[in-house]
Amino acid sequence: MSPLVYSEKKNKGRNGMYRFLAIVAYLIIPRFFRVKVTGKEHVPQQGGIVLTCNHISWLDVILLAFVVLPRPIHYMAKKELFQQKLVAWFLRSMHAFPVDRQKPGPSALKIPLAALQSGEVVGIFPSGTRASEDAALKQGAVTIAMRAKSPLIVAVYQGPKRFKLSYLWHRPSISMHFWPALLIPNEGDRKQAQAMVMQQLSLLLGSEPGSKEAQPDFSAQSLPGN
Repeated sequence: MSPLVYSEKKNKGRNGMYRFLAIVAYLIIPRFFRVKVTGKEHVPQQGGIVLTCNHISWLDVILLAFVVLPRPIHYMAKKELFQQKLVAWFLRSMHAFPVDRQKPGPSALKIPLAALQSGEVVGIFPSGTRASEDAALKQGAVTIAMRAKSPLIVAVYQGPKRFKLSYLWHRPSISMHFWPALLIPNEGDRKQAQAMVMQQLSLLLGSEPGSKEAQPDFSAQSLPGN
């Protein structure tokens, strides 16, 4: 099955489950957490976008999907998570698609590119368990955004690493901050441009929301070819 069929037809049958889980999230998350969202004005309401976020637990995955609603996110997930049928069904119902991080094949690009061309949101957590994996995931996010000519937006999660029932009585703060889209040059040296965007991506993923030191600086003079 082609990636375009995956993104346009196959996912239509999954929208019902996604909406149901969205309703559940609306009912549960505010009861357990004090949610703060900043910078959401930087997330376009339509059109394809690549959304990246720091990854410390499954809570950041849920919160990111929650705060971007009503737009669904097509998450890129490691293939090992799809080995169990029930888990695989749940992940696919959440528009996730598997990627082999050890040996990424053509689908690692084709599926997200097709989704972006259809105006969807592609979610990537470029934080691997090893330094080499971390760099590869960041490069993948930048490459996908560059090829699709889609905005690359960085989100930063801050909050607990685990969910506890006791949060129902003393709700901890949980936040998601969105930075303005990184400017991706379309002209000049492609490798130099990719390295520059990766550097800014790494900086923002490890930043504190509102930190002036982390704000991207892509002036016309700093871009390759200028």
